[in-house]
Amino acid sequence: MLLALEGIAGAGKSTLRDRLLSDAHNKGIPLSHTGQFSWLSPPATRTLIGLRAGRPATSPDEASEAACWDLALHARFNLTPALTLGPVIADRLTLSTACLLALLHQRPIRTFVERLAEQSAVWPQLTVLLTTPPETCNARIATRATARRFVEDPGTAHRLADLYQLAADAWTETTGLPVLRRPCITTADLDHLAAACLDRLRETTVPQPRTQETADEPAPPPPRSMGP
Repeated sequence: MLLALEGIAGAGKSTLRDRLLSDAHNKGIPLSHTGQFSWLSPPATRTLIGLRAGRPATSPDEASEAACWDLALHARFNLTPALTLGPVIADRLTLSTACLLALLHQRPIRTFVERLAEQSAVWPQLTVLLTTPPETCNARIATRATARRFVEDPGTAHRLADLYQLAADAWTETTGLPVLRRPCITTADLDHLAAACLDRLRETTVPQPRTQETADEPAPPPPRSMGP
């Protein structure tokens, strides 16, 4: 199972991710985690770094192509191998990228969601959109020692919060996959979200049967990575 956590900066994604990793470990679920991008293509990486800094690409098509190429590499070289070992949690994924593209290039969010959704190998079985109010997110960010990024500006955060809601609608309509929308403000919110996600992880994690009670055989060597 691939589980994606989405939402604006300060919404509680990292807190929920860490809680899920801890709870899954305690329950014997081999959960791993990954980030939003693969960073495996230098040209795509240059474009994506510019977008993350608030600089639009030369054209919306250039931006979406870079995002799609990176997503395809992410699926092939990172996510697919990781999913053979157990469920994976992604701290931001397709919806976050679509929102960034729509914010900077002033095109309907559906355009980018549908384009990115063409990479079906990276569809998460469940997406969790943290709808924590921007004011709460801003207060959390203000306590951080690091300088604010482009997407953490209060005005930008409000615009992104609206885009995430539209992106979630477009994602479900395009793929038929669910988006769980919940705020993460209180400890009770965190407990509820963690329990709901853990239930889904349990449902999709099938224990591997042991055929004999002898010592485990050595693991096979990892597959060779081949160029795109």
